[in-house]
Amino acid sequence: MPVHTQFASPDLVAPIVYEGFDRAADPAWRTSGAATVEDYARWCGHLCGLTCFRMALGPSAPTLFELRDGALKYGVYTEVDGVIKGMIYAPFAEYARDGFGLDAEVHRHLPVEEIGALLDEGRQVIASVHFEIRRPHRPSPGRGGHLVLLTRRTAGGLLHFHNPSGIDARTRAATMSAVEFEPFFAGRGVSLR
Repeated sequence: MPVHTQFASPDLVAPIVYEGFDRAADPAWRTSGAATVEDYARWCGHLCGLTCFRMALGPSAPTLFELRDGALKYGVYTEVDGVIKGMIYAPFAEYARDGFGLDAEVHRHLPVEEIGALLDEGRQVIASVHFEIRRPHRPSPGRGGHLVLLTRRTAGGLLHFHNPSGIDARTRAATMSAVEFEPFFAGRGVSLR
């Protein structure tokens, strides 16, 4: 399974999220499929969920902004006073079903213990977590607001996930126990098969 970041240049994730690096200065922005650098800069910080979806779709997935354009037609994202809101789960699940033939199920109340069972069934789970899951050695400052793709459970029970805003290879394809994952997890998501 490919590992993608929501920012076109993986080596710029840390500077973008922690140092205020200008997204419009990302030299690889065209690889996102965005029509303009302005469109890329405005949206890339909001596309963690669709980056997860792109990873779940595999190597032949459309570009990130092709997915964004399709998602907009389903109301997956909304704007309120110029502020982008989303990813909204129900329209996203409909988009995944209609556009890609996937079995997509919204989980509004998902205990962390049930994630392993979903993974064992062959499902992948887009889960709502706090973005600071990329620095798991620190206490979680909250739950939710960011999305990661859980791909499998190891024989030892560890959860393997891909983080679209991971700051290095280790945090982009990460493994944590359910106990470590839980403080970051908002208890909701969408499973796909």
